[in-house]
Amino acid sequence: MFQGASSLSLDGKGRLSVPTRHREVLSATAANHLTITRHPHGCLMIFPRPEWEKFRDRIAALPMEAQWWKRIFLGNAMDVELDGTGRVLVSPELRTAAGIDKETMLLGMGNHFELWDKATYEAKEAEALRSDMPDVFKEFSF
Repeated sequence: MFQGASSLSLDGKGRLSVPTRHREVLSATAANHLTITRHPHGCLMIFPRPEWEKFRDRIAALPMEAQWWKRIFLGNAMDVELDGTGRVLVSPELRTAAGIDKETMLLGMGNHFELWDKATYEAKEAEALRSDMPDVFKEFSF
């Protein structure tokens, strides 16, 4: 559903302007209701509400040994709504958790988005490109 990268700036209130190409889908599939939570790699995940509910149910069903990860995903989740101009507020707590100040990268990851601090994303991407591809790509044809 969602793909592509967008370099975006948060406004002074911490709002992110969702690219126009994604707004129609978010309106039709989620009535502009989104959920934002932490990702273990240091970014944020932004889900259309129906996709979040599927993810949330899978996380909630995990056994007690995963309790801290349940807290990270579910305990940090914030429900938000796109405003009339296509902006969404990213809470100060989530911005701090992901090290996001102003300049960001929004990546479409299929059924959700990742929101990265731009400098962090560029550094991690460069590191990944310098390393070998994971074994799962050995049989993959480009």
